[in-house]
Amino acid sequence: MTGPAPLGPVDPFDLPEWLGEQAVTWHPEAGITGRPLVAGRLVSAQGEEQPCDLLAVDEAYPGPVADDAARTLAHQAWQHGQVHLADRRGRLTLAVPGREFTADAVLAALARLALALGSSPARMSALLTVGRDGSSAASLAP
Repeated sequence: MTGPAPLGPVDPFDLPEWLGEQAVTWHPEAGITGRPLVAGRLVSAQGEEQPCDLLAVDEAYPGPVADDAARTLAHQAWQHGQVHLADRRGRLTLAVPGREFTADAVLAALARLALALGSSPARMSALLTVGRDGSSAASLAP
């Protein structure tokens, strides 16, 4: 049995400058609900792209998605109004407390990313889809 993918540190100053200088929209590859890892990308108004995933570090079933050290760093950063920037399998990953994502959690993580980049949260937006799989039909069943 393998453990969770390692989360290496990312310095916001090592990220592309356009992330802090332009309007940026985060595009998930699928719906955000019901999953601890949401793959996505940041896209500038000029079309530049940066892979950027969201990871809810507290999910532990069927196995943990982050080790204890990464969870601690994510919680510490969040407690101080920041987001833990990590490299997970070569992709920028925003590691946040929790087990899954809501629209509010996505927006909070992106606002904290903007601050880490020296930008305004008003320059960040998210394109969210309705439904668990990214389809346009939402299930009303419990």
